[in-house]
Amino acid sequence: MRAGAWLQNSVQRLLGNVGAASAKPSTTQESKPPTVLAPRVLPVPPRALRKPLLHLQSIVDTKVSEVEGGRRAESFSIWYAGLEQANKEEVWLLMSEYFGPDVTEVSGARQAYEEALGTADEGTAEIRLRRSLISPRTRLLQRFAAYSGGMRFLVDLRAQILPHLKSNKRLVALDAELEQLFSTWFDVAFLELRRLSWDSPASLVEKLIQYEAVHDIRSWGDLKNRLDSDRRCYGFFHPSLPNEPLIFVEVALLNDIADSITPLLDESAAAQDIKKSTVAIFYSISNTQTGLKGVSFGDSLIKRVVQVLKDEFIKLRVFATLSPIPGFRTWATKNIEELWSHLDAKELAALGRAMGKELKDDKDPKEGKDTKAVKELPTAQDFLAISEQALTWDEKSPLRIFMTRCAATYLGASKVGSSPADAVARFHLSNGARIERLNWGADPSTKGMRQSWGLMVNYLYDLKRLDKHRRALNAGSIPASPAVEDLIIKLK
Repeated sequence: MRAGAWLQNSVQRLLGNVGAASAKPSTTQESKPPTVLAPRVLPVPPRALRKPLLHLQSIVDTKVSEVEGGRRAESFSIWYAGLEQANKEEVWLLMSEYFGPDVTEVSGARQAYEEALGTADEGTAEIRLRRSLISPRTRLLQRFAAYSGGMRFLVDLRAQILPHLKSNKRLVALDAELEQLFSTWFDVAFLELRRLSWDSPASLVEKLIQYEAVHDIRSWGDLKNRLDSDRRCYGFFHPSLPNEPLIFVEVALLNDIADSITPLLDESAAAQDIKKSTVAIFYSISNTQTGLKGVSFGDSLIKRVVQVLKDEFIKLRVFATLSPIPGFRTWATKNIEELWSHLDAKELAALGRAMGKELKDDKDPKEGKDTKAVKELPTAQDFLAISEQALTWDEKSPLRIFMTRCAATYLGASKVGSSPADAVARFHLSNGARIERLNWGADPSTKGMRQSWGLMVNYLYDLKRLDKHRRALNAGSIPASPAVEDLIIKLK
């Protein structure tokens, strides 16, 4: 793709549905009439907002230095912190709507670029177009990032905005600008990987309790167990947020792939001999900053941690996860009728017996004649009604086998668009892992039952096949072990 394609896409989003220039170079490009746009007219803000608008405009003033602009931004952030919620929302609109690109300049630069395609002036025209797309809003946000504490302000600002995007589309431009800047400012090249241990500063260790999103840390004893000698915890840090892990991962060093979270969280369990450990299990990965939604750290974090672990423990051969299946129960409840419809008569009969459904004897005792015996076949709703008893089903129970097959189908076949339906599956599979094994009763907690009837899954990171698995996923195939593939119900 030519560099011009990106520019054309950017301009199209800004100017609306106007004709795109051809990407094919030509020295005889047919000139097009300029796109006629009405001047961008912004409403006069209410009197109460004129002072904060002037303050924001003073921050972005090109006549002042970056240092002075940062000082003004800091002053504004202090004032902003004392506002009521409704007033903060008004400030968001000011930042979103009054600092957009100059549409007239973009339109002129776009026309000049189209006319210069295929000529010696194409490069110069491209530079002009790129510069025209840099909005005053970009410079405004950069000035906020310039002072100590400014990055914290911006990350928190986006976290406040995100819940309002669906109901207020006028904030979309500000959100998009923040996300784009964060993707640059928080690039993995600028992040530091640190190990967090029991000897880390208390203020930092407390953040693990605060931000743990997968398995709640119940006590200081629980936390100490997760930081024991046979465990590792690593986080990514940014220079502008030095005491805030952006994301962290908890690792257990074992001899086998874990099939239950219970022993990993058992505070009374003896520590493993890490010199003999051959397996590293990633059992919790938590993002900590809501405002950095859309900025990806996980892929790089796992790769960096794997390399650090390999350097420290030469016997490690297997890298896998023990992961929740957060969307399974909701999905299965919604799709249970379709899943049930793919069962044959033998499977239904076995499920019926397991649920206590008996053959009905229609013998008429008065006439002494037997009528045709009929089965009271179980229904999908019967299955859901007893699903709370799932942890009591033994290994050979048809009920357990069916639910496990449903889980394999959800992970290995269900999609939203072209991506796996489960959010955790999307994360690990996009990183090159494959679905390795389903684990029954692996998380018997209330949360585990609510999410997936206690089921958990291992994703295997086979370092030699990560690219192969990514290619398969991009081609529409969800990578899974043969054992999991055999369980998948072939839906229509």
